[in-house]
Amino acid sequence: MENYSYNSLTLQLEGLTVTTTSQYPVFILLLSVYVFILIANVGIMVLIWTQRSLQQPMYLLFCNLSINDVMGNTLLVPRLLADILVPPSERLIHYYECVIQAFTTHMFCTNSHTLLMIMAFDRYVAICNPLRYSAIMTGKMVIKLTVSAWGVGFVFVGILLGLTLRLNRCRTLITNPYCDNASLFKLSCENVFITNVYGLSYTAVLLSSSVGSIILTYSKITVACLTNKNKSLNSKALKTCSTHLCLYLIMLVSGMVFVILHRLPEYAEHRKISAILFHIVPGSLNPVIYGLQSQEIHKLFHKSKTKRSV
Repeated sequence: MENYSYNSLTLQLEGLTVTTTSQYPVFILLLSVYVFILIANVGIMVLIWTQRSLQQPMYLLFCNLSINDVMGNTLLVPRLLADILVPPSERLIHYYECVIQAFTTHMFCTNSHTLLMIMAFDRYVAICNPLRYSAIMTGKMVIKLTVSAWGVGFVFVGILLGLTLRLNRCRTLITNPYCDNASLFKLSCENVFITNVYGLSYTAVLLSSSVGSIILTYSKITVACLTNKNKSLNSKALKTCSTHLCLYLIMLVSGMVFVILHRLPEYAEHRKISAILFHIVPGSLNPVIYGLQSQEIHKLFHKSKTKRSV
């Protein structure tokens, strides 16, 4: 039954539907994945910042992706873990905490696209214009790209939530495992047309820019590789690009599954699971795929293991 309360600051999260027998296995599994995300991503960040050989534009830009994964999962998973251990009626959240969680969720999503876009630009310059790579991808350029990627997300998400926060609320039940913009504006009994239009426009612009830039960048990279007769350089280029493209496809597929299930009410529980997977799957796989594919990172891990065995 829907609860009606005018502008209440206490909201109820529906959360995941778990049985008594599956409660602790789900908790342990989710906790294990979260710990792995922290160790893997923080490990990659520490390695990049402590090893001078890894302080290159490609790795510094990837470092942003690890920061985004840690941020997105840290403000989501601990709350999910706490909610699993309590009955649905006791899964309460303060309105302002819900707003912060929604902001972080949408920042995570937007940054996942913008950061992979600037990483694609880095690969494009490295492969299509190698002689000018050092002149173009300077420290200042890396900072500009990073600030742009995070700044775009901050502005777009700030406007999105600003349009939602102006609405009066008459409901308190959030039918999601965590807070997002859609969950917040569904609490209102007012006209949400403007919020809906902006949200759809924001999503359309983000997706079209993201997919369009990736297609354009990789089309030019493919042409450059086909016209270049240096097999060793082509092999290295394809290896780094396949890693980047793999990360992008994981993020895109995880997001698309969630968007599709959002339109199918009969799959409410599947939608909740896909919403969580959108955060934890890229966060778990990004450092693994990048770490395994990167020769420099692989060598450093191998050296550290050799030193320990000695």
